[in-house]
Amino acid sequence: MHLADPSSPSGPSAADRPVRPAAVAETGAPVPTDAAVPAESALSIRGLRKSFGRTEVVHGISLDVPRGSFYGMVGPNGAGKTTTLSMATGLLRPDGGAAHVLGTDMWADPTRAKEQLGVLADGLRTFDRLTGRELLTYVGLIRGMEPDVVQERMESLLAALDLADEDGKLVVDYSAGMTKKVLLASALLHAPRLLVLDEPLEAVDPVSAQVIRKILTAYVDGGGTVVLSSHAMELVEGLCSHVSIIAGGELLAAGTLDEVRRGGSLVQTFIDLVGGGDVAEGSLSWLES
Repeated sequence: MHLADPSSPSGPSAADRPVRPAAVAETGAPVPTDAAVPAESALSIRGLRKSFGRTEVVHGISLDVPRGSFYGMVGPNGAGKTTTLSMATGLLRPDGGAAHVLGTDMWADPTRAKEQLGVLADGLRTFDRLTGRELLTYVGLIRGMEPDVVQERMESLLAALDLADEDGKLVVDYSAGMTKKVLLASALLHAPRLLVLDEPLEAVDPVSAQVIRKILTAYVDGGGTVVLSSHAMELVEGLCSHVSIIAGGELLAAGTLDEVRRGGSLVQTFIDLVGGGDVAEGSLSWLES
């Protein structure tokens, strides 16, 4: 959720706003914004902040994603997940803080950082007046890959994601699920060591979703790291070794899956931390027959 503008007459006062728990690292201790970047981290975020207009939507988030982990980031709509990941991957300049990809400062050396990074951003526009093959060829060549390598990898990805028979169809004419799959292929094409995926299975059919899960699991088993943002708690519990919960632009919890869910379900831990979920008795009585 976005915080209300404090200058607005209808906005809550500081005393009325909910108090959030301190952001925690995998040890359970707060992560200082000036803490050193651990060598074993694939992605390190330190004190990221972002405001739109007079409203700050990300409030100094700091966390570390271990190398070789399948890391889930969950939170309600408007929690700041997409904004945080956009800053961490070089798509949105932060107002403060820093992000390191495999030890490389994203904003001090973006070219080196992005060489090691594959991104599937939710809602980001692409060159959709190309066919799927044309788009992947463009992505590979602009990254400096050899044409024969691009061709070989492109055919493998299109076949795995059931897009090989879509010759001649422009990406603009793809379904939402097909578009998601070709953009995932674009993120994987250069074999990055870190994947950051914002809602990668949204609008994808169950068969393709299972294929994507297998691809990502094999990628992590091979030494890669995945950061996945999702609203689907069951998906995160089924795939992820580590998880963080973000709400109101702040980090509420982070660590291994078992540390965060504390012997219960991730859904219940999420509700306990974020709050809400109740409907006042009788408030929708007009819906009853």
